[in-house]
Amino acid sequence: MSIWGKVIGGVAGFALGGPLGAIIGAVAGHAVDKVKAQESGAGSSSFAGHGPDARQVAFTTAVIVLSAKMAKADGQVTADEIATFKRIFQIPDDEQQVVAKIWGKAKSDATGYEPYAHQIASLFANDPQVLEELLGALFHIAKADGVMHSEETKMLANIAMIFGFDQSAFERIKHIHLGTEGAEENDPYEILGIARSASDDEIKAKYRALTRENHPDILMAKGVPQEFIDLANEKMAVINAAYDKIEKERG
Repeated sequence: MSIWGKVIGGVAGFALGGPLGAIIGAVAGHAVDKVKAQESGAGSSSFAGHGPDARQVAFTTAVIVLSAKMAKADGQVTADEIATFKRIFQIPDDEQQVVAKIWGKAKSDATGYEPYAHQIASLFANDPQVLEELLGALFHIAKADGVMHSEETKMLANIAMIFGFDQSAFERIKHIHLGTEGAEENDPYEILGIARSASDDEIKAKYRALTRENHPDILMAKGVPQEFIDLANEKMAVINAAYDKIEKERG
């Protein structure tokens, strides 16, 4: 069974609680006090005592819910955005209905995205690499219609802040996924998140750190499901290309 098929059952094995658990519980028919959970923002704040599936279920639930919120940030949810969600996350045909129900519930729910972002930020507080992958998934949804709307950018920036990323980190992540605004070619220094005045050794150290942090085995161990590793590999390809470009420029 893929991670998508584990999401509903995952709530029973891992007391996710809080607004994320309330959404899944409502879809699965569990007796969840949705209003209380959303108002308090309560929910599990750690994975202590739970297996690796707990991390993957929490990550996947957050991607579905925040993607639904992200998709309507510009005032409408297009067929392209929903189709892209199904395509880039490679959801099996027999599990699309469950995901669609969660998406629909999150889309119609009046609660803003902030409580969900705060809960997942708390769960992965010690794993910023995982939160960065989740933010990257949201960028893929936001650019699905070929246009980044100002409300989408604002929402992504706020989610990044909730996740604990400062402005410079957000700009680095944005450049990786969207490129350099108004330029024909991406700025490799912005992608690596380092100043042009940095020494060769500093650039190499930064690149090596990014390589370690984004290694698929590391990400999977921290809670990124296999189904999302292709996105991580795409990001790593952009980082590799940026470093190669800097090396060539510097000789």
